[in-house]
Formats: sequence, structure tokens, C-alpha cells
Amino acid sequence: MPGLRPRPLPTASAAAIVLVCLGLGVWQIARLHWKEGLIAAREAALHAAPVPPPASLAAAQALEYRPIAVDGTFLNDKEIDLHAISPGGVQGYRILTPLRTAGGAVIFVDRGFVPSELRDPARRAAGQPAGTVHVTGILRLPPAGKPNWFLPDNNPGLNHWFWVDLPAMAAAAGLDRTAPFYLDADATPNPGGWPKGGAALPELPNNHLQYAITWFALAIAMVVIWIVYHRRG
Repeated sequence: MPGLRPRPLPTASAAAIVLVCLGLGVWQIARLHWKEGLIAAREAALHAAPVPPPASLAAAQALEYRPIAVDGTFLNDKEIDLHAISPGGVQGYRILTPLRTAGGAVIFVDRGFVPSELRDPARRAAGQPAGTVHVTGILRLPPAGKPNWFLPDNNPGLNHWFWVDLPAMAAAAGLDRTAPFYLDADATPNPGGWPKGGAALPELPNNHLQYAITWFALAIAMVVIWIVYHRRG
């Protein structure tokens, strides 16, 4: 630039900062395209036609968020109560009930939410059907471990559960041949009105465009600072 005499050390420092900011901005753009693809894939899965339950973990991973239709018998005496808060802020539980299929496999089904005063199954007996039932729900994969450090540990002995741990839940209920996935039941009303199914899926945050703009703006700001510094010099 006319009238500017670049000083080596400030120029090298500014160039390094600009390159880093540009690199991070480009990386966020790549992350943006990846996240948009992920969101599109989930939406496509959610609106696909129901399929039978997969027979393996690998098959389940390919069907995450896909509607699953299955017939079986609820093992109502082995239900798991997962601490939860409803979208309206009501404290209660999500009821995970094992479903035994005709082939003998067991699939945990998140049947929906009940408020704390209905935790006792005797208070919602109509919602515990006997015999064969037809269930449609979204296939969900459990977390590999405790999702957040601030969540309390599960206490199987007291039936206090704060996150889905299928092996521990199966052991607590004395079950084998349990599937490595579970189902979020759809919003089809249960007899008696409880539990209320149709859980809201966690949102996939997509802030990568804002992050990219921020990094590019920082790169521009560094160039402006370099110019002002040298003109004043």
C-alpha cells in the first residue's frame, strides 16, 4: 500500500492471525454443509414409512430416527421410570416398558410421559394393556455413556434412572435378548390417556454460519488494525 512501511514483526503476527481466522471460517463453512446434510437425513428418516425392527446394532445404526412398527407383549411389571420434565415444565417420568416380540426378543419402548403423581402403575392401570399390542415408534440409539457430567448416576436398586442405559436396565429387570436400541412411541393415545407418547426429539443446533461470519470478520478486523497501526506509525 502506498505510504505504508510494513514492520516485520507486526506484519508476521497479523498475517498469522488472519490466516488462522480464515482457516477457521472455511472449516465452519464445511461444518455448515455437514450439519445441513445431517438435518436433512434425519428429516427424511422421520418421514419414511415404518419398517420392522432391525436384527443387529449395525442395522439399527443405519435406521436411527426411522419409524419402526412391531407387535409384542408389554412386560408391564418390569417398566423403568426415567426422570423427566415435560415441555410445560411438569416434573415426572418417562415410562420405558420392555416389549417381548413373538420371536422372544425384547425391545424397550419409551411409552411417554407421566406426572410424578402417576408414577405408581396402579394409578394408570388402563394404560397397561395385556396381550398383543401394535407399537409404532422412532428408533433411538442409547448414549455410549452418561450424556452430561451434571446428570446424577442411575440407581437401579431404587428404580431411579436419569439417562438411558439399556444393558443396566435389562439387568435390573432380569431380561436377556434385549435389543441394542429403544423406541420412542408415537403420539397414538394410550388407554386411559397415560403415558402420553410422542417425545420431542433433541434439536440439532446449526450455528456454523454465524461462527464462520465471526471468524471472517475477525480476519478483516485484523487487516484494518494492521493498516491503522502502520499509518499511525
